[in-house]
Amino acid sequence: MDKLVIEGGKPLSGTIRIHGAKNAALPILAASLLSGGKVQLRNVPRLLDIDVMLRILNRLGCSTIHRGDTVVVDSSGADSCQVPEDLMKLMRSSIFLMGPLLAKFGEVCVYQPGGCAIGERKIDLHLNGLKALGAVIEENDEQIWCRAKKLVGADIHLDFPSVGATENIMMAAVLAEGTTIITNAAREPEIQDLQNFLNQMGASIMGAGTDTIKIRGVQQLYPCEYEIIPDRIVAGTALIAAAATRGTVTLTHCNPAHLISLLHVLRRAGVQIGACNDIINVSSLGRPKAVESIVTSPYPAFPTDLQSQVMVLLSLADGMSIMRETVFEGRFKHVDELVRMGADISVNYTSAYIRGVPRLYGATVEATDLRAGAALVIAGLSAHGKTVVEQVHHIDRGYDRIENMFQRLGAHMHRQTPVLKQLDFA
Repeated sequence: MDKLVIEGGKPLSGTIRIHGAKNAALPILAASLLSGGKVQLRNVPRLLDIDVMLRILNRLGCSTIHRGDTVVVDSSGADSCQVPEDLMKLMRSSIFLMGPLLAKFGEVCVYQPGGCAIGERKIDLHLNGLKALGAVIEENDEQIWCRAKKLVGADIHLDFPSVGATENIMMAAVLAEGTTIITNAAREPEIQDLQNFLNQMGASIMGAGTDTIKIRGVQQLYPCEYEIIPDRIVAGTALIAAAATRGTVTLTHCNPAHLISLLHVLRRAGVQIGACNDIINVSSLGRPKAVESIVTSPYPAFPTDLQSQVMVLLSLADGMSIMRETVFEGRFKHVDELVRMGADISVNYTSAYIRGVPRLYGATVEATDLRAGAALVIAGLSAHGKTVVEQVHHIDRGYDRIENMFQRLGAHMHRQTPVLKQLDFA
């Protein structure tokens, strides 16, 4: 397995461009099934999760091309409604295919999805939403079948503003008869991006970005071209890394409006932030200040996907900080690894108490999930000595060669790929 080797202690400096958003690209790729022809998507990052989604689309009968940051999906040959079990186990986001396949074929078969082990993530909200549109659900221990002779618009209230459930319902409802209204809908920028893409194909959706989304069903969608929004979590990771290493960094092709909660926390920590149009400048020349309390919650509150990265910054702060995780109960697995690097962090149920230390020290650590892995890279960049981050495949699910991004900012890090020994059968 690949490893990242980092020689830390050097302030990051320079300018980087932020790549397209994984969490926007994946549902949009799923929704491309509804076009019945060729969809061209720009600003699509090269990630393991993107590769898995394209492989699934190929197995469903689509043809796909990923060249540079452009993906072309031709769904005219799609002839299967059954998502392959082997690929679905690799990525939780494959659940996004339920809505479009149900709308396209009137049935869909999926398996319990895989992904990062960050806590229980039931799909009940997805299934209940599809039931409300007229689907009949059959489940066993491994397999889920959804069938509908006809999808009909409905009023659907989500008990929790789930991003995936909101998106699945949107993709199923675009071809339903009548109007669907989703209340307590997720408000993330990626929801807005999906709405804009579907509308570009001919759908009639309004309200994404608020807690109420209205979808008026249409008879057909059409091929289009579309550009994916920049990745706010990648941008946030880079901003936090600059602050943790006491560097000066400029991000281009990002959206500051998507990062308001993070920018607020960084300013509270004493970090200098400047934002204009699609550019963010960050500068941190001294030790960060402690931030008394941060609580993760659905957008527009502080994102759970940046919790572990900010914890690294707070572990170097002057004073005591408290981080409370309210979205996923298994999202403190990085704490033990940070403690191995010299951090002073204790966890009590859903709260982490972070007593800042003057410095972290290099160690061999393991990425337990995508965002925890990114946090350990930041820790390694800010630490004294050499850090080795193992299980890099988790990081590759959401960052396009994270080592290249930080190398462009002057980081001393590289990827170490094991050389397979040839077996002598003579």
